[in-house]
Amino acid sequence: MPTAPSPAPNPPAVPDDVWVVVPAYNEGRAIGTTLAELLGWCRNVAVVDDGSADDTAAQAARNPVWVLRHAINRGQGAALQTGIEFALSRGAVAVVTFDSDGQHDPADIPAVVAPVLDGTADVTLGSRFLGRTVGIPVTRLVVLKLGIVFTRIVSRIAVTDTHNGFRALSRDAAQRIRITQDRMAHASEILDEVCRHGLRFREVPVTVRYTATSLAKGQSSFAAVRIAWQFLFGRAVQ
Repeated sequence: MPTAPSPAPNPPAVPDDVWVVVPAYNEGRAIGTTLAELLGWCRNVAVVDDGSADDTAAQAARNPVWVLRHAINRGQGAALQTGIEFALSRGAVAVVTFDSDGQHDPADIPAVVAPVLDGTADVTLGSRFLGRTVGIPVTRLVVLKLGIVFTRIVSRIAVTDTHNGFRALSRDAAQRIRITQDRMAHASEILDEVCRHGLRFREVPVTVRYTATSLAKGQSSFAAVRIAWQFLFGRAVQ
């Protein structure tokens, strides 16, 4: 059972029927700061502790958020699916996905969710390359650019940033998109689902901040190859 939150201490900058889903795995050191920033912009936040071995759930529970837990580590895709289903069950009209490691700036949330709320898009995708990056290493930049080329060839969707965890889904889009790729290949799968269902999408400029902590937990070049293989294999067996 999820842990229920207390009332948020600050008035939200987005409506209460917008929910933010935060997947988290071993983020005990970062989750408190991330949530403190996030709660200044939105009231309804669901943290999905994906089988962490540290105190991620306990640190999250110190904030007025919902905390859901996976008994074992299943992967970020599975955590997102759990959080999205929970948000929908609570009446969300829009769901924002937001990383737990402090890379994203919650000040971008109103702009990210606006096209979904005004009905001009079913899905919005945060783009660091339309916005800005802070402290991105050259090797990470190269891997991300190769990911864009891969997505344009395989999924045939022209986007400028393929593996950005900052996005917003309308209620209808969240109900129609099914994340079956439990691990990091889910980002490509979501884009496939957008195309498959003919959903209207828009990219929105966002800021991505790279820190020593987020880089240590980020994807290596080898991991990027593994993600591509997982995505293609998953696509083939569906």
